[in-house]
Amino acid sequence: MTDAVENAGGVQPAVDAARGATSVSDEVVEKIAGAAARSVPGVADLGGDVARFFNSVLDKVGMDEVGDARRGVSADVKGTSAVINVVLVIDSGQVVADVTKAVRAAVIEAVEKYGLTVTQVNVTVDDIELNQPGAAGA
Repeated sequence: MTDAVENAGGVQPAVDAARGATSVSDEVVEKIAGAAARSVPGVADLGGDVARFFNSVLDKVGMDEVGDARRGVSADVKGTSAVINVVLVIDSGQVVADVTKAVRAAVIEAVEKYGLTVTQVNVTVDDIELNQPGAAGA
């Protein structure tokens, strides 16, 4: 493999001196982290306003799963360490600190199961979901 291919996307390879190099792309970590964040109770959606708008347009034209896996998550992987940023929407009535703490824990646990070390998980609450199905008065 050429150095340019191994380092595509800013990913630094982890070196296994006996057999070669292994690298994990930012995209893989973003997918893992996104799935973990979505599984947390109180998380209504992932992504900022613009990402959610474009996703709704894709939904309407029949491309409803395009970009969903990584939406709202960015990762910077260097060797075996990762810094992850998550942008989310919380459900109405949820305590922000509780939801973000649970998201952080779920993301760290999920990513570290793959042998990486998560050095930071930065969570931004971008919006709140007020129109929940089954809510009182709905």
